[in-house]
Amino acid sequence: MVPGKSAFVLVLLLAAGCAAQQRGTSGQGGAAGVTDTTIKVGGVLTKTSASGYSTKDAEIGAKARFERANAEGGVHGRKIEFLGAEDDGQDAAKGDAAAKKLVQKDQVFALVPVHAPNFGGAAFLEQQGVPWFGWATGPQWCGTKTGFGYNGCLAPKQGAGSQTWWGRQMADLLGGADGKSVYVQTSDSSGSKYGGTTISQSFTAAGFELVGVNSGLPAAAPPPDWLPYVNKIMTSDGGKPPDVVVSVIAGTKFNVGLYAALKRAGYQGVLTDATSYDVAILQDPAGARALEGVIAAPMFEPFESSAPEIARLRQDVERTAPGTALTQHLAIGYWAADIFLDLLDKTGEDLTRERFLATANGSYLYENAGFGRIQYPRDHSEPNGCGALVKLENGAFQVAKNMKCFDNVPLK
Repeated sequence: MVPGKSAFVLVLLLAAGCAAQQRGTSGQGGAAGVTDTTIKVGGVLTKTSASGYSTKDAEIGAKARFERANAEGGVHGRKIEFLGAEDDGQDAAKGDAAAKKLVQKDQVFALVPVHAPNFGGAAFLEQQGVPWFGWATGPQWCGTKTGFGYNGCLAPKQGAGSQTWWGRQMADLLGGADGKSVYVQTSDSSGSKYGGTTISQSFTAAGFELVGVNSGLPAAAPPPDWLPYVNKIMTSDGGKPPDVVVSVIAGTKFNVGLYAALKRAGYQGVLTDATSYDVAILQDPAGARALEGVIAAPMFEPFESSAPEIARLRQDVERTAPGTALTQHLAIGYWAADIFLDLLDKTGEDLTRERFLATANGSYLYENAGFGRIQYPRDHSEPNGCGALVKLENGAFQVAKNMKCFDNVPLK
């Protein structure tokens, strides 16, 4: 080969190499984290916190779903390169730093899963046009174009759609809501109070009579004396106990304390909350006794279900992490990854962030018995309206009502 021709070939090879690198890392072109054979993603979770709260199992769920996708050949020939999840320590600033690290240093295409109550990276991801998927537990998920909660937006603004599924599922379970009263107990945190508003409306929309909402419970730690709260509940329905008590409190310790105190006072009605569906509570005899008979309200199909989608989830998790206990956080990671994969498939082989977000925000509808349905862009501003009920009975969880979706109503 003559020297001039050799130099020309070298230039072509270098140019090809640079082009391939740009396809894999260029943020400006919208193809960051994408090569001809891979799509790079990573997540942000609250793996550790001062209170002991942890969403670390969401990483296992997402990994299990991604590994099945990869075993099936990937999406349009690209396999998911999952970097795992960063820990935000339940600190907004750390969450922001974690999001920036994943985008700027690790060059991910999207953040999956994001499951952190105080996630602080939302504004950065929205500004950068980076998609993120997880459990929409706070207002930072709502009103974005890039944040996709598997359950929609749980903090709708006044006038936007607000969920009715919890109240309607309970009404169906109890044979109707006519003549039945409900009392809602929250803590004094802003998130708990907001949840008290939306959940109260869910029950009244189903026909229950709301006889009280108490938001005076301190959020930092369970109170030393539950009696003042119990007395209010036990006399809330015209001097007698309500038919249903809804707890909108973050933390099993709170619910165990409240329910144990109510049972000591002779309460015979229905107890329900969104967090008691947790196999870990069965390891504590006192906690299990306090939660016996409680009806939990997960926003996904229960693990005890006979639905094929749940059998597949169980198989995927067992293949990825044998012996792993199935938890709510694990399910959230799994379904967030599942929705992300569906959107990748619908976007097509020509993958950029711009095309991906255009697909996601262009009348996107995905239905799955595992979590119900998701519809964007609508669910950027309201919840997906789907949920199930699980009852702890004789020390074991049982499906009380399978996953079902209901129409939302405007939030008052």
